[in-house]
Amino acid sequence: MTRTVLIWALVLGAGAFALQWLQYQYLIRTLPQEVYIGVIGVAFAAGGVWVGWRLTARPAGAFERNEAALKALGVTGQEAKVLERLAAGQSNKEMARTLGLSPNTVKTHIANLYAKLEVNRRTQAIAKARELRLIP
Repeated sequence: MTRTVLIWALVLGAGAFALQWLQYQYLIRTLPQEVYIGVIGVAFAAGGVWVGWRLTARPAGAFERNEAALKALGVTGQEAKVLERLAAGQSNKEMARTLGLSPNTVKTHIANLYAKLEVNRRTQAIAKARELRLIP
């Protein structure tokens, strides 16, 4: 990720340098300013799409759950379902409704997951679960 950001910074720096250089060239005087603004806009949009694609790329292929990690951590089937709903961004009440549990039971499962994954927040739990390939 750092490499991608550095490459994009170099591209932006080169673009700024090129603009300063072109300012004194003949083409600046012959073509309307809107043409250059359009070219620069397209270049930055393409670069932004490329950087976004690189930073959010997911591994290809079908997801395969790491059953060994689930067993090693002692994650139960119900806790795994809660973890999936947690990753989907559901609130405790939504999880309770979806899974047919009480909100207090969902809170207990989440607390157990935090302890088993050794985390303190939902975002940390999701990141660690993805790292261990417990959820897609």
